[in-house]
Amino acid sequence: MAAEALELTECTRSLIKYPERVLTVNIPFRMDNGDIHRFEGYRVQHNTSRGPAKGGIRYHPDVTLDEVKALAMWMTWKCAVVNIPFGGGKGGVIVDPKKLTNPELERMTRRYTAGIAPLLGPHRDIPAPDVYTNSQTMGWIMDTYSMMSAAGYPTPSVVTGKPISIGGSLGRNEATGRGAYHTLQSACAHLHIPMKGSKSVVQGFGNAGSVVAKLLDGEQSLVIAVNDSRGGVFNAAGLDIPKLMLYKERTGSVVGFPNAEAISNENLLALECDILIPAALENAITGENAHRVSAKIIAEAANGPLTPDADAILEGNGVFIIPDILCNAGGVTVSYFEWCQNEQHYYWDLHEVEARLENVMNKAFQEVLNLHSDRKVGMRLAANMLGINRVAEATMARGLYP
Repeated sequence: MAAEALELTECTRSLIKYPERVLTVNIPFRMDNGDIHRFEGYRVQHNTSRGPAKGGIRYHPDVTLDEVKALAMWMTWKCAVVNIPFGGGKGGVIVDPKKLTNPELERMTRRYTAGIAPLLGPHRDIPAPDVYTNSQTMGWIMDTYSMMSAAGYPTPSVVTGKPISIGGSLGRNEATGRGAYHTLQSACAHLHIPMKGSKSVVQGFGNAGSVVAKLLDGEQSLVIAVNDSRGGVFNAAGLDIPKLMLYKERTGSVVGFPNAEAISNENLLALECDILIPAALENAITGENAHRVSAKIIAEAANGPLTPDADAILEGNGVFIIPDILCNAGGVTVSYFEWCQNEQHYYWDLHEVEARLENVMNKAFQEVLNLHSDRKVGMRLAANMLGINRVAEATMARGLYP
């Protein structure tokens, strides 16, 4: 739809539709008991017209090559929407990391890194954490790449999301949630909804969801319900978010939080509220349950929480949707900041990171909103048009080699 709205030629569409590189690697490594196990992994570079490929690496038993290709394309548009000079990439290994010990995870990660190393580099392809990978995973990748490089010098800018001690950026852990919060600020201002006294619901009280909830609570928005993979809690007068965060840190779940009643995921999504933040899994809201959603604003802190059917229903009902490639782009934005700091060998304080993130998110939101208003299209289509057009322009400006 975005390509049609932009009136892109078939030639341009074909140039930006397909991934530039797809690498499949075998990953044999030694288990703790001495046995050799083999897994399969992938790294996909979708489009590098605007800069190096950027995208996470996930470890999951259900990883497929098609999924990795789709996520790499998603990253291309996301980077373009917030106008950072990266293209889209993604990686994955078909493995259940919960069945490996920490030493086994390290050995597997290093073998996987060696396999995809021909694609990696600070100016070629820059991985980051994703599902079941973290800052330690990035540390192993950075070290492996550095040891394989000339003279073994450290190359911190080959990955982002690293530990602070080896070049990670302050503010990275909260970046996705903080970026989503800034888009919510802009949406509330646009719709003339006061944040103070508004009612918010967060589906998925993980890294991104808990950060958004904390920031909303700080603005005196009543966060009336949250949930995680084990269950949900509800209080019509508002949950005490700082205490809830400490409770989850101590118990591992929000379930059983005092002064709150249990609520199912189905009923949580149907609560009457001003702001609904799906921050958990893909396809959380479908054509089956979209009719029950009563929120005025949906902020997609997760990737793909609305199915196409749900999107059409909610847009038809007048719900203002902040699409995922805009709403949750705070993470890749601060990853870009981390890369900049690594390349410059100069590190910013937390205030500078957060101020720069707010500026990027506010500008991107306004650019998408302008397209939404000028072209009379939904916010999702407007965001796709903005991102795809930037990639198309860069691709055509560079032309073909040779």
